[in-house]
Amino acid sequence: MSNENATLVALIGRPNVGKSTLFNRMVKRRDALVDPTPGVTRDRHYARVAWEEHPFVLVDTGGIDDEDDTITSHIRNQALQAIEEADVIFFLMDGREGLTPSDHEIVDILRRSEKKVFYIVNKIDSPDIEDRLLAPFWELGVDKLWALSGDHGYGYATLMEGLLPFLGRSDLAIELPENTMRIAFLGRPNVGKSSLVNSIIGQERMVVSNIAGTTRDSVDTLVSRDQYTYLLIDTAGIRRRGKTTDKLEKFSVLKALKAIGRCDIALVVLDAEEGITEQDTKVISYTQDQGRALIVLINKWDLIKEDKKRQQQLLLEVELALKFIPFAPVLKVSALTGTGIKRLFPEIGRVYRQFHQRFPTAVLNRLLAEAVARHEPPYYHGRRLKFYYTAQLGTAPPLFAVISNDPKGIHFSYQRYLTNCFREGLGLNQVPVRLLFRERSGRKK
Repeated sequence: MSNENATLVALIGRPNVGKSTLFNRMVKRRDALVDPTPGVTRDRHYARVAWEEHPFVLVDTGGIDDEDDTITSHIRNQALQAIEEADVIFFLMDGREGLTPSDHEIVDILRRSEKKVFYIVNKIDSPDIEDRLLAPFWELGVDKLWALSGDHGYGYATLMEGLLPFLGRSDLAIELPENTMRIAFLGRPNVGKSSLVNSIIGQERMVVSNIAGTTRDSVDTLVSRDQYTYLLIDTAGIRRRGKTTDKLEKFSVLKALKAIGRCDIALVVLDAEEGITEQDTKVISYTQDQGRALIVLINKWDLIKEDKKRQQQLLLEVELALKFIPFAPVLKVSALTGTGIKRLFPEIGRVYRQFHQRFPTAVLNRLLAEAVARHEPPYYHGRRLKFYYTAQLGTAPPLFAVISNDPKGIHFSYQRYLTNCFREGLGLNQVPVRLLFRERSGRKK
């Protein structure tokens, strides 16, 4: 499922109006992507979903920032965040409880925004009660109300059909040259993403063309260096100051979501002085959820270049955070002094080649046979597990199918062993590698 420039749909509403229920209903469709990376902390308040092959990113804002003092300020902040970041807003109200002052206040805020808003009255289970439960909500003065039961599915298909025209509209205004490497700069505000982009452009004497208005969510720069072309996606500078508060900073990870979907390689920028934070690890885990190649850049290295103890401590912190993704290169850079910038493009080139590499089936099968001969699979339910053959299903990231007599019986540790054999045997030491274990019938397990 392509996620390039996928629409961002945000769910907002008071607690207990049914946001999570609707979220789960939308995510549990068979074309929702669920691809857990073992051991990586996952935030379950967003998902990539598709409706009739139109991809979008779904966010339950209630799970992003729940530290406000009162319900009213909480819901107000959710609305402001959604207006700031989302393309489409689902505002849920409770049909059983009726209209509340809080609903009035949020509708006033939403009406002033330019975003597409669906005003949804939830907990309406059937047409018999629809008119009666909707009646009080018409006093909000909105053009359309959507009756829904997130629990039972009543009105769901109608709602999704209404959403469809707003999905899958690419904002990308230009055709990119063939084989353009898409590089996203991600990280918390003020870690130096834009400074890095400027330093790269300045140092490398690149041919630069700014792409105005490519998307609402990022600043894109198309650059050429030698015979290669790069699209630099800078997610900084999107935040219109004054509209959000520091307390809402956690919500800025949403800016990363769409950029991650558009890139080949995610460059997660850390601040050498501040170290790696929970938000950094969250963004790193998002890159792996979406199967992106990853390079970690420790910016502002010049600020700790004399402090060996701090350097060791920071590198250890980063190593621990990347425990389950040890393949990701880590570079020490400084946007200010230019340290490490020259090493960046050779590294991007190596990672990009691995990310898109294809292998002959004969090579893969030989590798599988050698791995199994070196370390025989265990017995499962009284019979030896067998592996028949393997084939590459795709690239970006490299994805391989391994055909077995009983995929259910393959223990996680043996899956990890085979994944490592593929990684080492194929020289894929800097990118995610994914193995799918299937039965001979071709049915995925």
